[in-house]
Amino acid sequence: MSGSSAPLQPPPDAVDPVRHPDAPAPGELLGSHYAECFGCGGEQPHGLHLQARAGEGVGITAEFTVQPAHQGAPGLAHGGVLATALDEALGSLNWLLRTIAVTGRLETDYVRPVPVGTTLHLEAEVTAVAGRKIYSRATGRVGGPDGPVAVRAEALFIEVKVDHFVDHGREQEIQAAMNDPDQVRRVRAFEVNP
Repeated sequence: MSGSSAPLQPPPDAVDPVRHPDAPAPGELLGSHYAECFGCGGEQPHGLHLQARAGEGVGITAEFTVQPAHQGAPGLAHGGVLATALDEALGSLNWLLRTIAVTGRLETDYVRPVPVGTTLHLEAEVTAVAGRKIYSRATGRVGGPDGPVAVRAEALFIEVKVDHFVDHGREQEIQAAMNDPDQVRRVRAFEVNP
């Protein structure tokens, strides 16, 4: 497979995803996995501050409001910011599987512009699992959860061990997260794709 990315279609032996028995209950706010995360962290002044809630099955809902710092063309959300919102929503699905995973591939379709000040309503779901590979998809709508689709994505996440973050992250941030006296925050810092 040299020089190309993994396909986004699950292989024939893929199985249906199974929600972990300890996953957050439907409707429960997932919260930030790491305060400095650009997607969901509350301590990122120009971050997305994406709010995700557990849904039914292996799905989540989320939303974020496009701020002036998120624009590309005047008055419109930057495409990379929209891809980040989709990636963050898709990464949040791993909390329902209770799996540590990172984005392996993200394919994004931009359907309509998203103006600054707009709240993007996201839905994401895991569609299949094959070994360490987790297949998922998401949509982002404007004007409400049933509004027109503005962006959509399909993704492949790869399950990893926590060593992935320790080996590849910046030592100062890794140590700060590992030394956090709050055990829940310490564990959550490494739960999903940062």
